[in-house]
Parts: sequence; C-alpha cells; structure tokens
Amino acid sequence: MAYEDKAKDELKQWRQKMKRKSSLINRLSKKAQTKINEKIPQKAHTIITESIKKMVQATLAGSEFTTKKPDSGLVTLEEKEKLVKDKIDAYKRTAAVEGAGTGAGGIFLGLADFPILLSIKMRFLFETASLYGYNTKLYEERLFILHVFQLAFSSDKHRNDTLELIDNWEERKEELIELDWRLFQQEYRDYIDFVKMLQLLPGIGAIVGAYANYNLLDQLGETAINCYRIRYFNQYS
Repeated sequence: MAYEDKAKDELKQWRQKMKRKSSLINRLSKKAQTKINEKIPQKAHTIITESIKKMVQATLAGSEFTTKKPDSGLVTLEEKEKLVKDKIDAYKRTAAVEGAGTGAGGIFLGLADFPILLSIKMRFLFETASLYGYNTKLYEERLFILHVFQLAFSSDKHRNDTLELIDNWEERKEELIELDWRLFQQEYRDYIDFVKMLQLLPGIGAIVGAYANYNLLDQLGETAINCYRIRYFNQYS
C-alpha cells in the first residue's frame, strides 16, 4: 500500500502539471515554428502527414503492433510499474540513438526519423498496455493507446478534453468508434514541430535529434504510466 500511496501522490502532481497552461516560451516558439516550416520543402510536410495517418490506421487495425499476452503473473501495481519503467529507459535510449543517426544525415535522412519515431512510440505503448494487463488485441485497448499518445502530445485545450475522456474511459469508450486522424496529426505536429524541424537543419540535427527523441519518449512514458494509474485506481479504489 505504501507504493500505491506514493503512486496516488505522483498522479495528483501529474494532473496539476497537465492542467497548467503551456509556458510562455512554448507559446512564443509557435512564431518561430512558422518561419522554420516555411523553409521545409512541401515534400517533407507530406511525408510527415502520411506517416501519422498510416500509424493511426495501423494501430486501429492492429495490423502492425503486436505484443505477447498480458502477464497474469504481475499482480501488484509496483511489480507492473518496475517493468514499465525499465521499458521507458530502454526505449529512450533507442529513440536517442535513432534521432542522432538520422539527424546527422541532413534533411532527407532526417525525414526518415518521423515514421521511425512514431513506430518506436507505438511499440512502447503496446508493450506498456500488456504489462499493465490489458489485451491489445481488443479494439478498445488500441483506441485507448491512441488517446494516451494524444494526451502526451497535444495543445492545452485538447489535452484537458483528452484527460477528461481517460478519467471516464469505462463509461465513454462505447461512444468512441474511431479517431479523427486529421485532428490527431495536427495536434501532434503542432506540439513537436518546432524542435523536430530543427533536427532537419544542417549542423545541429544530430544533437537536436538525440535530445528531442529522448525527451519525447520520457514524456510519453510519464503520460502512459499515469493514464494506466487512473484506470487502476478507478477499478480498485
């Protein structure tokens, strides 16, 4: 119970952080982002948009990301989260190495990072769901994964809407049939474009790529843990 009390405190702090407005720096970066976007070829924007669309479709169809059956031997929240945190560390290292490699190659190789990073993030989320005991073969669980992803990388307003949905997942999941991938991709792009577009610029791409990917996986990991904590405490409290 000591671990669960600690987890509840961390969940409360995370909720407060999620409900705070974005920092002034983040809001100002939107202006800089617009100027950088103008320097990026249209081909790049097309590749990014199509990558996100395909990832959403593959997740909903369950055609690409598979995991082993949920581990019924993991009983306590502490046991589950020890393995999840190990996964986060492993995926952060993988993402950093991949970001550094593609970032060092300039704009065209840097473009390859977008679909690869999306795949890394989704594989992490599928494995995390399984460790928490959820069956990713079920459509509703794959839909939940996409909402966790969306919560991690979205604007202030959409973040609050998504958090409210996750808070009431059992009651509201039946009304959700599919995800608006256009809204999904716009929220994702608006969130990460500034730093990820810097990765495409010559000279700094490798450093930016490694740093950005590492931190994006760290943020996704924190979001996933707290989303599954919400479901856990809703079920057992």
